Amino acid sequence: MGVILEAWVFATILCGFLGILWKQNLIMKVLAMDVMSTGVIAYYVVSAARGGVFTPIFLPQRQVAYADPVPQAVILTAIVIGLSIQALMLVGVMKLSRYHPTLDVRDIEMKNSP
Repeated sequence: MGVILEAWVFATILCGFLGILWKQNLIMKVLAMDVMSTGVIAYYVVSAARGGVFTPIFLPQRQVAYADPVPQAVILTAIVIGLSIQALMLVGVMKLSRYHPTLDVRDIEMKNSP
């Protein structure tokens, strides 16, 4: 089951990457970056998932294997940073759309080329 799930996660990353390459609309590029970021986070979650570990709440009477909280904190940080980067990119697209009535990359490049 893990191999199939990893294949779906890699397919999600690939779809996001191909969306960045092939789409010409800036909003679609931002959404494709979000899909790729979600796939990368999902890959870390799938690779770190293990059975038989418990929540890292220390109880003296319970001597079991605890889950490491550091990867969880790193993933939460990655989610927050990804959200802020996506918001910043969307603000950039909004600023760019004030000067160019289109969001097509080819048209913007043609208007700004010497």
